[in-house]
Amino acid sequence: MSDSQPNPLRDMTRRHFFQSAGLGIGSIALAAMLNEKKARADELNLDALNPMAPKPPHFAAKAKRIIYLFMSGAPSQLDLFEHKPKLVEFNNKECPAELIKGERFAFIKGIPKLLASPYKVEPRGQSGMPISELLPNLHKVADNLTMIKSMKTDHFNHGPAQIFMNTGHQIVGRPSMGAWLTYGLGSECNNLPGYVVLLSGEVDPGAGNAMWGSGFLPTTYQGVPFRPQGDPVLCVSNPAGVDNAARRRSLDTLRAANQTHYADVGDPEIATRIASYEMAYRMQSSVPDLADIAKEPKNIHELYGTQPGKTSFANNCLLARRLIERGVRFVQLFHRGWDHHGDSSAHDLMSGLPKMCRETDQASAALITDLKQRGLLEDTLVVWGGEFGRTPMNEGRGGPNNKYLGRDHHPRAFTYWMAGGGMKPGTIYGETDELGYNIVKNPVHVHDLHATILHAMGVEHTKLTFRFQGRDYRLTDVFGNVVKDVLA
Repeated sequence: MSDSQPNPLRDMTRRHFFQSAGLGIGSIALAAMLNEKKARADELNLDALNPMAPKPPHFAAKAKRIIYLFMSGAPSQLDLFEHKPKLVEFNNKECPAELIKGERFAFIKGIPKLLASPYKVEPRGQSGMPISELLPNLHKVADNLTMIKSMKTDHFNHGPAQIFMNTGHQIVGRPSMGAWLTYGLGSECNNLPGYVVLLSGEVDPGAGNAMWGSGFLPTTYQGVPFRPQGDPVLCVSNPAGVDNAARRRSLDTLRAANQTHYADVGDPEIATRIASYEMAYRMQSSVPDLADIAKEPKNIHELYGTQPGKTSFANNCLLARRLIERGVRFVQLFHRGWDHHGDSSAHDLMSGLPKMCRETDQASAALITDLKQRGLLEDTLVVWGGEFGRTPMNEGRGGPNNKYLGRDHHPRAFTYWMAGGGMKPGTIYGETDELGYNIVKNPVHVHDLHATILHAMGVEHTKLTFRFQGRDYRLTDVFGNVVKDVLA
């Protein structure tokens, strides 16, 4: 080949080669970015990113849903579920100094006096479940209960203890158990939230909505409070002058804008936002019918003691049953007012405690009865309890002349009961000492309770994680053991 003839290999200079190669790589990268953007848009259009879509459990389990009856303020286990003859024997005697040496109390000062329960706690049902005379309706369903008498927690003030019991951590900002479960399992309902919160009782200085928040999980998993009067959910109804057709057009426009934004940035919170708007639209028709408990037959109202149109724990129990029938995964009832220190008749053991029992006993038992007769109890887990227990000593607030009886906060030992959903009915687990102060058999920490509840739902607690700020978090943190002896 002569020098005058074209030579492509010689004419292709290094500069020309890298220039061409660079443009080619850039084109490939651009094409990949456009394909990724299109894929994200296609995913969203196909509703593949619906955060509440049902997800399979880690393993087969009996429980599919939970109704959690949270008794905010901490009910006294010694007056409701513990029979302690030694307390009767040493009633009004000074507490042994060695028992409380180095102990920190929320309010007790000096050496307090032991306080026997003024109420009878006797074995009920064939299982011999210890239940107070203050809970006559619970007597009737005693053999359906699984009672843990050896609960313990790390905190003795209401706010931190309530957050800890509901989120597994004492500081605000972690996801609640209901948020974790809807994140892990999704929801079986398309037109209601997967996690619903119902409130009753007096307003108290508790942890508030931190108990049902989603923390660092997407906000679609947080609990949605339903109001007992007016619109059950705020801002769900159309404003004046806007009909359903106009609302649908506005949502379609907003959805298209959010889809474009999602395709650009891929932020999962945008998918959450779209899902929330669509859920709100569907709730406009589903919620009013759901919340109308007046449609229930007379015998159901008599069973629960409900009064439609009023705010009550009974109404909320019936509403909880209606919610889980429609596929809601987690319903949590907060009944506030169990903080009986003995500072007044409203907050003592002789007036305040019986009042709280009257407000909750019939409906709690009715919920178990109603679920059972509908065939729902076997795959619905009912949980009852508060944030900690109560001391076997009289708090003595106001000095020796105080006429009201009350008990201080006690994190060392308290009681929870559960029913249905894979629990072993008629089981009593754990034991406290003869004064009810310390656990002497089978302690169950809050993390253990959470691990057990998740297990009942088919979730392995060590595998339900979410990466946040470079670390995998879970409800049970780095703790928790499943209490297998309470499982059927």
